[in-house]
Amino acid sequence: MPGPEPDGSGVQYCDPHRIADLRKLLARYGIGLAVHPPAARLPGSYWGEPEAGIVGSTLHLRPDTPVHSALHEACHLICMDAARRSTVHTDAGGNDPEEEAVCLLQVLLADHLPGVGRRRLMADMDAWGYSFRLGSTAAWVANDSGDARDWLRLHGLVDATGRVTFRLRDTMAAQPAAACNNQASMA
Repeated sequence: MPGPEPDGSGVQYCDPHRIADLRKLLARYGIGLAVHPPAARLPGSYWGEPEAGIVGSTLHLRPDTPVHSALHEACHLICMDAARRSTVHTDAGGNDPEEEAVCLLQVLLADHLPGVGRRRLMADMDAWGYSFRLGSTAAWVANDSGDARDWLRLHGLVDATGRVTFRLRDTMAAQPAAACNNQASMA
């Protein structure tokens, strides 16, 4: 079970108030959230429990799922194209530029979760073992994430100032791909 964290120490987990905030954030994207009981098997978990899983447009987690894992998998759903999103199960696929965009978007979305924020999330990403050329997530975001920002902008996921648009990839009228905003039922 997760260790202490209300005082700022340790990795942040998806406790009940964070689940409510995460559900509200993901609803803006039409992403469903399935919350499973402690020790339950998590459908679609690429890394294995307690890491979050994805099946279709639904994110699966439990109270001991790290927040960074939930955001990362949700950002895969946001960044993948509509065709892949409709059939995804466990492995998000994609390429290196998309993976970098996922990492940056999860940092940006952390600021939209009360009590989380990008600084804490980046520390949690480092503790988990995310690997960036510059040695830390914060150094990468500050000095080497330009390609990821460009990718997010190209696909309409952030605006020209770098603010999150709360759109899924392929949902902007200006984009050449057909619009798709799958609504998943929430468990």
